[in-house]
Amino acid sequence: MKITVILCTYNRCRNLAKALDSLAGQVVPESTEWEGIVVDNNSSDQTREVIADFVREYPGRFRYLFESQQGHSHARNAGVREATGDVLAFMDDDTTVAPTWLQHLTASLHNGEWAGAGGRILPEWTCSCPRWLRLDSRQASAPLALFDLGPKDGELKESPFGANMAFRKAMFARYGGFRTDLGRQPDSLMSSEESEFGARLLAGGERFRYEPSAVVYHPVSETRVQKEYFLKWWFHKGRSHIRISGISLGTKWCFGGVPLYSFRRLARWTVTWLLAVEESRRFSCKLNVWVQLGEICECYHQYVSAKTTKKKGYNA
Repeated sequence: MKITVILCTYNRCRNLAKALDSLAGQVVPESTEWEGIVVDNNSSDQTREVIADFVREYPGRFRYLFESQQGHSHARNAGVREATGDVLAFMDDDTTVAPTWLQHLTASLHNGEWAGAGGRILPEWTCSCPRWLRLDSRQASAPLALFDLGPKDGELKESPFGANMAFRKAMFARYGGFRTDLGRQPDSLMSSEESEFGARLLAGGERFRYEPSAVVYHPVSETRVQKEYFLKWWFHKGRSHIRISGISLGTKWCFGGVPLYSFRRLARWTVTWLLAVEESRRFSCKLNVWVQLGEICECYHQYVSAKTTKKKGYNA
């Protein structure tokens, strides 16, 4: 069987060279055939030149693919369409992979037992962790793209993180690709495209494997560990949640398309935030406020869009 590694990139040429260098150094059995597709998502820096250097240095190993339609999901879907492998592995353009990453991540996917696999994403700190951030919480690990369930392998009951995941290509033919209304955009931190895809597979009865020996390192710099970034990330996470799950079934009372329970949650978390004393607890509550604000904004946006569409239908 053949493996395709898909790496999508946008205006990160410096990080990209380091990521590709780690990918080129993979140690795999001689019988393993693999390729790397680097999807340039309309970059305006020296991304194309960086990829061209690796294509020349490793002929037959790397391929360049340009995707002009902006968005991480568009880029990933383009890579899936062009992939020739039976197993598709994904990494990010700002990560580095351990030498045995590819072998360990995909080893269990060469039969029909597992639909996908995920490994550990460990931090590569270039700054100190601020006091307001609790690293043992999902609120910290998700925006920093960190994932670590410990050293024991086994079944994974959730979707793997996008910086370290692999699926059998047949899963995309069966369940479709990544939703393009989700996923990172240059002007948006919208997320959850890989978790939504994974949820579709789990709902279909597919199974995932956790491979702790498949290790990816993700840089954590001072520019990323900022309150503003976390607030923006969780605001867009709230928007993503509404796009995926919608409003709770049975909801009758809404104002401007927003269910009343969303306003109650917003009020509760706002009061908890204002009354909290301990710094990390206070910021955690504030993040919950921003999640609720994101959900409310997305509900209202969908409400306005639906009314506009309906009005156009009447006038047609």
